[in-house]
Amino acid sequence: MSKKVLRALAVVAIAGAGTAAYVLDVPARLGWTASSTSEHLTLYGNVDIRQVRLGFRVGGRLSEALVEEGDSIVAGDVLARLDMQPLEDSLRASEAQVEAMRAMLEKMEAGPRMAEIAQARATHAERLADLRNAEQTLARVAALAPSGAVSRSSLDEAQASHDMAAARAASAREALRLLEEGERAEDIAAARANLHTAEANLSAARTSLADAELRAPSDGVVLSRAQESGAILSQGDTVYVLSLVQPVWVRAYIGEPDLGRIHPGMAVEVVTDTAPDRPYRGVIGFISPVAEFTPKAVETPELRTDLVYRLRVIVSEADEGLRQGMPVTVRVSRSGPVT
Repeated sequence: MSKKVLRALAVVAIAGAGTAAYVLDVPARLGWTASSTSEHLTLYGNVDIRQVRLGFRVGGRLSEALVEEGDSIVAGDVLARLDMQPLEDSLRASEAQVEAMRAMLEKMEAGPRMAEIAQARATHAERLADLRNAEQTLARVAALAPSGAVSRSSLDEAQASHDMAAARAASAREALRLLEEGERAEDIAAARANLHTAEANLSAARTSLADAELRAPSDGVVLSRAQESGAILSQGDTVYVLSLVQPVWVRAYIGEPDLGRIHPGMAVEVVTDTAPDRPYRGVIGFISPVAEFTPKAVETPELRTDLVYRLRVIVSEADEGLRQGMPVTVRVSRSGPVT
């Protein structure tokens, strides 16, 4: 075999070895693989970036913006306020509406007063007296009509007066009956429903007034301030962006061959490059049930070993040395945290 052929074969072998090394090293260069021994497992990940955009649930004019970028806040702190005058006016109108609906319902449930019933009885008696007088007048006129002592028009007028008196007496009798029976159950139910509607509107007005104060949902640090005092805001407009500080979550990945070595609730240590000799205590809180970076078709055992699963480590006693986005190392021991 010639020297040229031997040199060509050597070049091909070296290139093949380099390619294999490159392929095998891809997971390590991506930063999500783990190194393991029989005693402990080392994972690599990053501190999760946990942010929340804060805004008002109601619209209005921004009256006060009370914190600045970089300020540390605790849960419940008031961060900003809207102009409350329109919301207070709406609240007072809702309160008045509730009082009016409640008074209407109480009036209907109480029924008519005795004086009103007595007045209706007197009116009915008056109408009956008018009817009796009209009946007598009609009888006299009707008796004289055959002899021609009264005209036909007089008889017609007497009949009309009698009919009107009878109608007024019937109307007074029905008005008295309605007062004595009281309000219909359906009308009382409608009045009660109107009161409930007014009370719901009042509750909504109170909620809107409370929402005019923007409060911190949890402890954190203000990352950015998006609005200034005097701005007219719509519902949901971002006013602040808040970085949550507790608890700290670390996102890491573990290969499929090592998946059986960890479980939720397992104690671990989290180490930063800045202070490798000062580990943080953590607990595995979540392991994804779904593999990531999965090939389209897994056909060989070698390809199956490339599967990785995302997990979350919860660090409950973190300090400012563990910042969001920072790369970290997670150490897992069979018997608990590595010492």
